[in-house]
Amino acid sequence: MKKLLLAGAVALFGLSNAQMTKGDWVISGNTGMGFNSINTNTKVNGTKYDETKVSSFSITPSVGYFVIDGLAVGIDLGFDSNTTKNDGSKVTLSTFSVMPTATYYFNTDSKFFPFVGAGIGYASTKTKFNISNSIADPLLWSGDTTTDGLAWKAKAGVTYMATQSLGINLGLGFDQFYNKETYSGIDYKTTRNTFGVNAGFSYFIKAKAQKSDK
Repeated sequence: MKKLLLAGAVALFGLSNAQMTKGDWVISGNTGMGFNSINTNTKVNGTKYDETKVSSFSITPSVGYFVIDGLAVGIDLGFDSNTTKNDGSKVTLSTFSVMPTATYYFNTDSKFFPFVGAGIGYASTKTKFNISNSIADPLLWSGDTTTDGLAWKAKAGVTYMATQSLGINLGLGFDQFYNKETYSGIDYKTTRNTFGVNAGFSYFIKAKAQKSDK
């Protein structure tokens, strides 16, 4: 009986000390659907137009390398799509982003690893307009447009280690996209803030030098 309890304790300790040490890798995929609230506003020569709140879908695959115990740096690839419908009009925004990030996992000596992270990079947004019965200038707002700009993000949450390598993520995220362009002497500034609840998974790959520790 004592041997069984000891084996269980060793197994639990091994699980709580998941691969989050220097030299390890983490591959993640997080999604957000239905919970994200997006607040978009556009300023033309200092005057604000079009403030809306919509739901969205997003997916963020990422890969990271642990430069020290608990701290992974890597790349996030993001895709976000949201559609706003109002009075017969439809506007769809699709955003692709590439963002270097850093994420720190806190070791609690349990299966739960709280984490915080941040990143900054490039984003491109394609906007597709289908507007009817609108006071907007159809020459300005019809068709498709593509806008490139700066993007940054912050995130926090917890990873539950279902196995020694596979973690389940639940967290909160905030993203901001910013762009400024000038046409015919008129400044167009766009800021889009996204706050949402996201869920996903992470797979931790142990460094080759530590394979014998499994």
